[in-house]
Formats: sequence, structure tokens, C-alpha cells
Amino acid sequence: MSDVVSKTEVPLIQRKVEFDFSQSPLHWIPDDPFTSHFISVIHTILPAGEFFFCRLYNKALPLITNDKLKEDVKGFIRQEATHARAHDAGILEFLNQHQMDTSQVVSLVQWIFSSVLADKPFGLVLPKSMERRWLVERLGFIAAVEHFTCVLGKYALENQSWDQAKADAVILDILRWHAAEEIEHRSVAFDVYRHVGGQYHMRYPQLLVAMLGIIGLWSWSAVRLMQQDSAFKDKKPALLGRYFWRTWQAKAKGNRLPSLLSLVVSGAAYLRRDYDPVHEADTQQALDYLNQSPAAIRATAAV
Repeated sequence: MSDVVSKTEVPLIQRKVEFDFSQSPLHWIPDDPFTSHFISVIHTILPAGEFFFCRLYNKALPLITNDKLKEDVKGFIRQEATHARAHDAGILEFLNQHQMDTSQVVSLVQWIFSSVLADKPFGLVLPKSMERRWLVERLGFIAAVEHFTCVLGKYALENQSWDQAKADAVILDILRWHAAEEIEHRSVAFDVYRHVGGQYHMRYPQLLVAMLGIIGLWSWSAVRLMQQDSAFKDKKPALLGRYFWRTWQAKAKGNRLPSLLSLVVSGAAYLRRDYDPVHEADTQQALDYLNQSPAAIRATAAV
């Protein structure tokens, strides 16, 4: 394994962005309410998690002895905080204006990060001897989650089927701006996990929890939105129903969504002994999009 502590290739800067969802339709991919909701629900899932990431990495900073990695983490925190605020606006200015009730999803996600993954899980006070270990294992869980966000970020940047379907430009921009920054900082979480003594064998349970959590929460939350939309009144989407899973795989065949199998296979790459996020995507591809993101350009012009 390389002795290089930080694999992040560029300084991680906090980009100011502005998104105007006022003209974005609920079915932002025309004639495709399923994919629209499946992706829109990301707004409801991400903010609580990303604010949790910020809190946890601030707590981990004193454990980081490498100056470059410490700067990476500070940049990571600033970027994640910006992502959380942008998706919060996605809830308030997009989903809520279309009368989508997001309260159940938001409450569940907040409970996961404020209770299950808290410093005192489920309110239990850990022995002092366990505090660092619990911190390291949570950092490992985030590293596994960040592997998935890198995989999904690459998919979002490269998928042209949304453009061909004339998807809403604002929604595409927030997805791809976020995707590009996930690729840009893809190495930070894994670098930190290794730096603070994270063990290889623990990547198995961390990946399992991350994979089940992401797929399960994403699916359940998407169904919650679909159940509120009259476009699905004859379909009766349900988490354990055939319609949801068959339609997901049909959309994956048309490259509207990543398939369930592709998520599992790409997730398993995290278990390779020689795994390194730096090889999972292309930083220049991310920077190319960030340099042309309409929201970033508009925000810069407003300064």
C-alpha cells in the first residue's frame, strides 16, 4: 500500500451556487414520473446525512496528523455543508411547492443520524475506551457511503439519456454539480479511515450497512413520493410490490437509472484489498463540469 497519506489531487474549495427551482416541473424528465421521483427524493435523504458528516469530521480533525489530509478534510466539510443547504432548498423550493409531503422521510433520516449513529447511539453512554473506536467505525461507514456517491456521481456526469429526454436543466445542474464535487473529494473519507487506523476486515460490515442503507432508504423514500402523485394512482407503488422493482429495472435498461445489480457490483469494489478511490473516477471530468455549471457561474457573477 502506498505511503502517501492524501490522494486528493486538487485543493477542495467551497463553491457558491444558486438554484432557481421555480420553473422546474414535478416530472422534470418529461413523461417519466418514475425516474423523476426516484431521483428527486435525493433532496430529502442527503441534508441530514451531510450535516452529520460535517459534525463527525470536525470531531475527527484532532486525530489527523498529516497537514495535507487535514486541509482535505476542511475542504470536504465545507463542500458537504454546501451540498446539504442546496438540497434543503430542493425540499423547500421544489418538492414542497409541488405539494409533496417529505416529513416522514426527513424525520427518519434525521433519526438515523441523530440517534443510531450519534456519539451516544440510541442514547447509550459508551465507555471512554470505546469512544475512539466508535468514531473510527463511523468514519469507515462514511468511507463506504462515499464510495457509492463517487460511483453515482460518475453515472450522473456520464448519463446522456436525461439530456436526450429534455430533462429540466436546473435539476440536472444540481445533480451534476453535486456529482462532480463527490468525484473531486472521493478520496478524503477513505484516506481518513486508513490514517486513523481503520482496519480492512471492518470494511465488510461497513459496506453491508452502507449498501443496505442506501438502497433501502432510497427505495422506500421514492415510493413515498410516488404514492402522493396521481400519475401512479393505477399502479399503487409499494416497496414490496412488483411494479416498483420491475419498473426500476426497466428504467435501468433504458439508462435512466443505475440498476440494482450495478449498485451491488460496483459497491463490492470497495472490498478489494488494493481498493483506492483515486482509481474509481476522473478528477478532470469533474472539474470540467464544475467550470461550466450554470449555478456556479450565476453565483460567481452575482458576487
